[in-house]
Amino acid sequence: MKKSIIALILVLTTLFTLVACSSKGTSMEMNDGGNFDTLGNLYPSMNGDEAETGESAEENATEIPAEDYGKFIENSFISTEVENVSTFAADVDTASYSYFRRLVNAGYDIDELIATAGNSIRTEEMINYFDYGYESPSNDELFSTQMQIAACPWNEEAQLLVLGLQAKEIELAAKNNLVFLIDVSGSMNSSDKLGLLKTAFTHLTDKLGEDDVISIVTYSGNEKVALKGCSGAKKEKILDAVKDLEAKGSTNGEAGLQKAYQIAEEYFIEGGNNRIIMASDGDLNVGISSAEELEKYIPDKRESGVFLSVLGFGTGNYKDDNMETLANCGNGVYYYIDSETEAEKVFGEDLFSTLYTIAKDVKLQLTFDKSAISKYRLVGYENRLLNKEDFKDDTKDAGELGAGHSLTVCYEIVLTETALESENAWMTLGVRYKAPDGEKSEENNYSFGKEAHTDAPNDNFKFICAVVETSMIIHKSDYIKGVELEDIKAELDALSLGSDEYKVQFRGLIGKLIGNGK
Repeated sequence: MKKSIIALILVLTTLFTLVACSSKGTSMEMNDGGNFDTLGNLYPSMNGDEAETGESAEENATEIPAEDYGKFIENSFISTEVENVSTFAADVDTASYSYFRRLVNAGYDIDELIATAGNSIRTEEMINYFDYGYESPSNDELFSTQMQIAACPWNEEAQLLVLGLQAKEIELAAKNNLVFLIDVSGSMNSSDKLGLLKTAFTHLTDKLGEDDVISIVTYSGNEKVALKGCSGAKKEKILDAVKDLEAKGSTNGEAGLQKAYQIAEEYFIEGGNNRIIMASDGDLNVGISSAEELEKYIPDKRESGVFLSVLGFGTGNYKDDNMETLANCGNGVYYYIDSETEAEKVFGEDLFSTLYTIAKDVKLQLTFDKSAISKYRLVGYENRLLNKEDFKDDTKDAGELGAGHSLTVCYEIVLTETALESENAWMTLGVRYKAPDGEKSEENNYSFGKEAHTDAPNDNFKFICAVVETSMIIHKSDYIKGVELEDIKAELDALSLGSDEYKVQFRGLIGKLIGNGK
C-alpha cells in the first residue's frame, strides 16, 4: 500500500510539473544517517543474497522523488534501402547503472523505477559498466574489434549484433594536473553527497604521485580556491582541505567553472593529463543553469586542452541532463557515485585510466550491405547520434577513450534471405579519432560478415542481452514484448558469471527488483 501511494504521488508530481512547464524537479533531501549509510558497503561478504544485491534487505525503502532528465526518444528501425549508414559518437559513461542500482537497493519496484527514472536509464551506460574481457589490440594498433551476431532474444525476427571495441592499455606515466571543482551549495549537504565525496578522496590520494598537481575549487554563492597547485605527495594537506569543506548557499556553477579552467590552464602540463573533475548533484541554479547554456559554454573551453569529467552525487534534486551535458561537451566521462564501494571503484580504479586519454572525438560509422541486412536499429546511444557527413568532419565533437577503455555497441539487425549464403562482408565499421592533442583525425576500417554469426553465443553475449532487456523494460521500449524480469533472472541464473562481482551483483539486483514488487 505504501509503495502504491508513493507511485501515485510520483505520477501526480510529474503531471503537475508538465502542466507548470517547470524544469526543476521536486526536492526532498535525504537525512544524514538514512538508508544510504547502509549502501556504503555494497559487497560486504559476497556470499548468498547479500553478495548479489550488495546489501542486506531493507524493510522500509527511502523515498526518492522524481528528478530531472532530458527527453528520451528511442531509436527506431531503419531500412537499408532508405539509409544504410549509421553514425554515432563513442560513449563510455556508466552513470545509468549506478543510478539504477541505487534505486533498486532503496526498495523501488519496477513500476516505481519506470515512473521515477525511466528516461535516465541510458542503455549504453548500463552495458558499458561491465567488463567483457575483450582482446587487447596488437602492439601497432590503438583499438581491437570483435563482433558476435546471434538470435535476438526479445525479437524473433531479428538478430542481435554485439560489437566490442577495446582501447590499448599503456603505461600511465604522464603527470596529472587535476582541478577538482566541488559543489558545496546547500543542496549538497547530505551524507550521500558531500559526505560521500569526502570519503571518496581517501581512495584518490593513494594513487597520486609527487609529480601530480592537485587543486580544489569550491562553488556555492561564490567560488573559492580551497587548494591550489599542491603536489600529490602532500596527501594529508589534500585530505585536510577536503575535510574542511562545508555545504551551504546557492549554486553558481558558472563562476566555479571559470575559476577551475583558469587554474587548470595556469598549471597546464605539456603532454600531461590536464583535467577538471566536477563533483555535483547538477543543480546549477545560478549562472549557467541549463543543458543548452552548458552546450554553448563548455566547447570553447575544451580547445585549451583541458578535459572535463563529471561525478554525480545524491538524490532528490539531481539534474542528470546537466551532468551528462557537461561531460559530453567537455570531452570527459560521466560517473554516478551511489555508494562508498562505487567511490572506491571510480576513484581507486577507473578514474586514473580515464585520465589518460588516448583518443578524442571518437566516432563510429557502420555501413551495412543492403544485400545482407534489410533493416537495423541501434540500441542505445540516442543522444550520441551524428549525421552521416559528421563522420569525416573534424570540427564535430565526439567522445573520448581512455587507456584500457572498452566500448560495447548493440544493433538489432534483420538479415535478408540470402545473407548466410553470401561470401561478401555484411558491414564495414569505420572508427575515426584524433590524438589527444591532435586536430586531424585518423581512420581505421574493419569488415565483418557471416563469420561473426553463431548459433551458440558466449556468456558475455547472453549477459549483455539481459542488461539490454532490463534497460528496455525500464524505459518502456516499444521494441520489447513478452519479456518479464523473471525471464531475465532465469537467463542470468543459467550463466557462469565466475568471480566477476559486478555481474554477480547485477543478477542479485534483478532478483531484488522482482522481490521489491511483492
